Amino acid sequence: MANILIIDDSPTDVRVFSTMLERAGHRVDSCNNAEDGIERVRTTRPDLVIMDVIMPGMNGFQATRTLTRDPATADVPIVIITTKSMETDRVWGMRQGAKAFITKPVNEKDLLACINELLPKAA
Repeated sequence: MANILIIDDSPTDVRVFSTMLERAGHRVDSCNNAEDGIERVRTTRPDLVIMDVIMPGMNGFQATRTLTRDPATADVPIVIITTKSMETDRVWGMRQGAKAFITKPVNEKDLLACINELLPKAA
């Protein structure tokens, strides 16, 4: 299936998302901060990124903006998954270049449907 990178500082969330994605046949990698995540996207070119917002150092909005404005990584779809549930957060995340915005806790069926919609059909 697809190579998916999870950028999230919560080991619990990484484990939950990884389990969901691997059960659906995807290959999963993870980074626990935005700076390392940006570098990993540049070097490994995943098919999709799952991005948390609240992380130490650079936050997920900043990392999303960095990746979507870089011609080398702009084509990698980013799904923001966060506890931030205000409409202004969703709008801001989408303005940074995210292709989807999901609020935690995540429903597995909804997450997989979102990812399948965003993945290139050849993935």
